[in-house]
Amino acid sequence: MTVLAIDQGTSGTKAIVVDPEDGVVGVAEVPVHPRYLDGGGVEQDPNELLESVLAAGRAAVAQAARPIEAVSLANQGETVLVWDRNTGLPLTTAIVWQDRRAESVCAELAGHADMVAARTGLVLDSYFSAPKMAWLRRNVQTGGVVTTSDTWLLHRLTGAFVTDATTASRSLIVELGAAGWDPQLLSLFGLEDEELPGIVGNDETIGTTTAFGAEIPLGGVVVDQQAALLAEACLQPGMAKCTLGTGAFLLANTGSAAVHSAAGLTSSVAWRIGGRDTFCVDGQVYTAASAVRWLCSLGVIAGPEEMDSVAADDAGGVLCVPALAGLAAPWWKPHATASLSGMTLSTERGHVVTAVLQGLAAQIAELVEAIDADSPNPLSRLRVDGGLTQSEVLMQACADIVGVPIDVYPSPHATALGAAALARLSLNPTRSLADVVDAWIPSASYEPRWTPERAADFRCRWRDLAATTYCEQDPSA
Repeated sequence: MTVLAIDQGTSGTKAIVVDPEDGVVGVAEVPVHPRYLDGGGVEQDPNELLESVLAAGRAAVAQAARPIEAVSLANQGETVLVWDRNTGLPLTTAIVWQDRRAESVCAELAGHADMVAARTGLVLDSYFSAPKMAWLRRNVQTGGVVTTSDTWLLHRLTGAFVTDATTASRSLIVELGAAGWDPQLLSLFGLEDEELPGIVGNDETIGTTTAFGAEIPLGGVVVDQQAALLAEACLQPGMAKCTLGTGAFLLANTGSAAVHSAAGLTSSVAWRIGGRDTFCVDGQVYTAASAVRWLCSLGVIAGPEEMDSVAADDAGGVLCVPALAGLAAPWWKPHATASLSGMTLSTERGHVVTAVLQGLAAQIAELVEAIDADSPNPLSRLRVDGGLTQSEVLMQACADIVGVPIDVYPSPHATALGAAALARLSLNPTRSLADVVDAWIPSASYEPRWTPERAADFRCRWRDLAATTYCEQDPSA
């Protein structure tokens, strides 16, 4: 069947049309513009998100010039807003997953952190949905309903009032693997009286939409990172991928067992198919492509396409911790700040670019180490996707510093392809995941060039610098 799959992300919305015979036959992308505010705020205009979904979807369908049999939507996961169920109109801006203003909510609940982690598999942190929902209720808007952005978009497209199991598992108000909202957790965040959406599986059709032409079933909705895990065929426990987009997100399949990480990672639903959950552990790097945009804003490089040509062969002694929006897993230090060290009068912009890319790779290495600590089988290869995989310098740095081969997914559409697979499954639930996920061959692979000793020395020095980025902000850390 021919599927329209829409990936609504932080920096843009991408839509693809996938034909069973011809592959991807329509592609469109519309940028969206997050606003970065003082005090850790990150917001988006909900109407811009909706218009980007409609514009990208319609453009991809027009380019494909063939009937569409199903639509699917992948979403940002932890972005929330308040809206009016009667009119469908937004009542607040969308508070993006990167937003840190709900830290005060988490600080008030610090005494419950262990209970929350045990129940949800997540860390009590403003990255997740419930603290931001509570913050909106306290500070911005008491009317309407407060939900993740997917629920609002799906309502505008189909009239349904739902979210999916993967998105709900990122909220802090669902017990890991449970079918519904948890009353005790809702009460903890002051959300017990909220009207919340139903939670559907990732193989369900939730309604129909006429937004892209004829009336078309919409189903197979999912969080963007879990969609990419699926597209990259990480179907067996121990298989992992890292998406390098606005942030970097590393997920590892743990099978039917929900692993409560002892190494600072989080655990959530990878997908719920036929009423059964597959779980994953994951870690996050808050700034990846956004760190590259920061380099551009300073004039160090003119654009991402210049990274590799400007980057020096080595960093010339410069180290960088690009914690421009704090440090996520495994540290969970939201007040951490970015740091550059080792610069001298001989330091050139190429050394700085290389240091930033190595700093991104170092954070990914910390996540891989944490995954290995939680797993009986160390990761032997890492699959990667996202726009930054075009940087050979970054990919080689990942191989060198992580210490495992890196396999690059051959399509720039991993998230949308994962959503397309689930859309196919939603119309034919008797099929297996293996039936709807295509096999693939890496477009490039990178083998480690550094010795284990060199990588260990680099990571030791990098960790020491990373510690200063949050200890200076929090002397008790």
